[in-house]
Amino acid sequence: MAMASKAKAADGKVPVLKGKEAEERVLDYIRRMNRPFGAVDVSANLKGAVPKAATQKIMVALAEKGDLVQKTYGKTTFFVANQASLEDMPSEKLAALEAEVKRIEEDDKTLGADVKSLGSELAKLKSTPTDEELAAEVRRAADAVQKARGRLEPLQTGTPLISAEESAELERDWMRWRKEWIRRRKIFNTFWSLATDALAPQEATELGDDLGIELDTAEHGTLERGVLCAGSGGGSVLGKRRR
Repeated sequence: MAMASKAKAADGKVPVLKGKEAEERVLDYIRRMNRPFGAVDVSANLKGAVPKAATQKIMVALAEKGDLVQKTYGKTTFFVANQASLEDMPSEKLAALEAEVKRIEEDDKTLGADVKSLGSELAKLKSTPTDEELAAEVRRAADAVQKARGRLEPLQTGTPLISAEESAELERDWMRWRKEWIRRRKIFNTFWSLATDALAPQEATELGDDLGIELDTAEHGTLERGVLCAGSGGGSVLGKRRR
């Protein structure tokens, strides 16, 4: 029999208990857990040390002796330790447990704060560019610097950015298109005056909004009076048609 038990232990199986030893194991387990159990749960939690059928019989017998209380809910039967038979917990042990609970709660608060702090740190790390992204950003910045230096070099050496011929051509284009703009402005102002002559100012403004007409801003007036337009003629701009 001893050899058989050793063989079972060697196989990793829990020895099966019987008789008084099985009864004590079941009762001790239920008292320690101190919550309702069914026979299936107790047998499983004891790793099969007491078979399910035997566990059911033991728990019924313990209920008949008053060690357990049997409760039936529908077709399910539960057993719980008889609270009257449980020993009262000494005040010293109760105080020690309360102190331990308080310590665990404090530890929980500390760990919660640590988790929150680490979560924030993790979020920052995730939002931080990776080495590859930083390297790409450095390359883009280097390219931008190189292009800026390329545009700056002619200014540093005094080299004209455009030739005199190109400057004269730009001036001719500016004068030609400015005169054309002044001509169109006058045509527009003439027809606009005819169209709004019989309207109140508010109605004229609403009509202009409906037609998509934009009047010149203060910046346009400043440009008209500036050096760029000096000597070009044409006066101030009154309005322009949106295209």
